[in-house]
Amino acid sequence: MASIYEFKETEMNGDLLDLSDYKGKVVVIVNTASKCGLAPQLETLEAFYQKYKAQDFVVLGLPSNQFHQELKEDSETEDYCQVHYGVTFPMTKRVKVNGKEEDPLFTYLKDASGQGRITWNFTKFLVGRDGKLIERFKPTTKPEKMEDAIIAALKK
Repeated sequence: MASIYEFKETEMNGDLLDLSDYKGKVVVIVNTASKCGLAPQLETLEAFYQKYKAQDFVVLGLPSNQFHQELKEDSETEDYCQVHYGVTFPMTKRVKVNGKEEDPLFTYLKDASGQGRITWNFTKFLVGRDGKLIERFKPTTKPEKMEDAIIAALKK
């Protein structure tokens, strides 16, 4: 696969999310979990989404329960993220980020980064306007530490 544009996901409401719709945008893709201690990162990710979306920036949240920190139902996850963290950026139905049933988007992102397995919730992938991975950020990397890279990507 040459870029994220070859993938499709399913939004929380059941609508198809075709990543080719994000051609020309800078995208942060993050595996989320509502009950993770890193979930407050959602606030900063949402703030970035609001701050830069007029410059063709988007955050995509892909909940995963592979680390056993997600709520039971997708609808609960969506409500929780909106109520507690003000999330308005697109969120998908839950996915698997590792293993035989892993989401193909994560297979692509992990291969592109050369860093292997997702080790925890809130691994963040910065994708450029060409749909290709720019950088993978560790779960513990605070989104604030990504802002310079986001700004640089927006300028390209």
